[in-house]
Amino acid sequence: MSDARVFNGRYELVRKIARGGMAEVFLARDQLLDRPVALKMLFPELSTDRNFVERFRREAQAAANLTHPNIVSVYDWGEEGSTYFIVMEYVEGRTLSEIIRNDGPVAPERAAGIAGDIAAALGFAHSNGVIHRDVKPGNVLIGNNGHVKVTDFGIARAVSSTENLTQTGAVMGTATYFSPEQAQGHSIDARSDVYSLGVVLYEMLTGVPPFTGDNPIAIAGKHVREAPVPPTQRNASIPSSMENIVLFAMAKDPNARYNTAEDMRSDLMRFQRGQRVAATPEDATVAIAAVRSGVAATTVQAAYGTGPGTQMYTGPLVGPQGNAERQGRRTDTYVIVLLLLLAVLGGLLYFAGRQLGLFGGTSTSSVSVLNVVGKPVDEGKRLLEEQGLRSTTHDIESDADVGLIVEQSPAGATKVAKDSLVTLNVSTGKKTTAVPKVVGKNVDAATTILQDAGFKVDTTDEASDKGVGTVLSQSPAAGNKLASGQTVSLRVSSGPGQVAVPNVIGQSEDSATARLDAAGLQHVSTFEASATVPDGRVINSDPTAGTKLAKNDTVTLVISTGPPSTTTTPSTTTTKPGGTTTSTTSGP
Repeated sequence: MSDARVFNGRYELVRKIARGGMAEVFLARDQLLDRPVALKMLFPELSTDRNFVERFRREAQAAANLTHPNIVSVYDWGEEGSTYFIVMEYVEGRTLSEIIRNDGPVAPERAAGIAGDIAAALGFAHSNGVIHRDVKPGNVLIGNNGHVKVTDFGIARAVSSTENLTQTGAVMGTATYFSPEQAQGHSIDARSDVYSLGVVLYEMLTGVPPFTGDNPIAIAGKHVREAPVPPTQRNASIPSSMENIVLFAMAKDPNARYNTAEDMRSDLMRFQRGQRVAATPEDATVAIAAVRSGVAATTVQAAYGTGPGTQMYTGPLVGPQGNAERQGRRTDTYVIVLLLLLAVLGGLLYFAGRQLGLFGGTSTSSVSVLNVVGKPVDEGKRLLEEQGLRSTTHDIESDADVGLIVEQSPAGATKVAKDSLVTLNVSTGKKTTAVPKVVGKNVDAATTILQDAGFKVDTTDEASDKGVGTVLSQSPAAGNKLASGQTVSLRVSSGPGQVAVPNVIGQSEDSATARLDAAGLQHVSTFEASATVPDGRVINSDPTAGTKLAKNDTVTLVISTGPPSTTTTPSTTTTKPGGTTTSTTSGP
């Protein structure tokens, strides 16, 4: 990409790799850490809608709190100009939807492994209070190494239950993979993700989803009222035990499914090991029997679309009853759709009227945005409100005092329509970073790590048995947070320290060797006659007392054997380290 755009002075866009309902995803390069990342950018037309921005922010927060080998990691989030973005782990590989589309059905053994990894990710998310609500092959990444990663966590979890499937612009899941309760707008729990995973597993094994239709409403209705074609009827090579797992997970009643994603994963692992699975044929056919026996009319709410103005439909969807009844209900559906379209048209006319100043609304006259940078956030918001403008805040780390506005978008003096949204970046204080652990590393490598993290480094040499240049300790300790530019002190080994030879002249041999041992020095003894030094006492040492030696160096002690003999040549005895003694005696 020519003239590549750089976000926050750090993330350089390389190329677009995906497009979703509310954002585009780019391959980018983290210039600071020199690694590829995925950057998810909210569509510009949605960046002015505070509901979308808040949902986008919550997605980043929810996903960032999920650290698991099978979940795509979230590194950062922020705003560049009027565009909001999330920085995520880049997985080099293909989506599961691409694999199914290009390669066809997945072999049962491999499908069990992929689904098991997805279940592991979902189980971890559920244990942390996050329900995915949009489990589908397009949200499963398979790395070139075969590793499975689930992405787009937090989107649905970021919206409260009161917004469930009815908030304009809130695209809650994908109809092809809806659970029945999700399609009906009922409250959902982790078992809804289990159902969606069952649908994904069905598609992996057969190459097609269990339910298709002309539009999302029709598909959502089939999840509620129709039994899926058994997978073995679409692919006869599927083992019956695997079919049992799929149909058990896809039970219409949440109480008839696996209780948890972990339970489903355990069954998938049993299948891989060739063991008997917990899902029985009776479990797998409960939902089918219930549906085929006839169900009562069920109201379905389906939200679909890719932007603001998400379409909403509420109407009866029925089970297999008489043709006359179905025809009557189909007529009711057409009436409801017509009424809904009229209501939407009326709403648009009312909105247009308010924009023209009718119905008590305000005109579209523009105002010049006040410059509130440097002001306390409460004051800045009040001043903008007095101008007829809305505001939203975003916390950022900076050198400014906590609570002061450090940036605004649009900037001061910009002409905007009344009721426009102004984004205020509010200081949370200086940026802090956790100090990396460098104890045990070479001082050069440790210095590079700390400097790359934004810290200064101060070193002090210290004698040690560790290798020369090894970091012995650091202050502050690893994990403590410091502001960028602060100093981390390192104590670095200068190698074994030197010690002074103790003065042992006149001491007994045992006393002298004990002092040398305590000083960390080796020793040997030689013997000679002395007219002045009593027998067994030290006459001298080599090197002499006070000489500096490295630890484990050797000191030679000269031990007195008493006055010289006039009849024999004195014997000489040498004690080697470890207590070995040799003796030499000469005759007359």
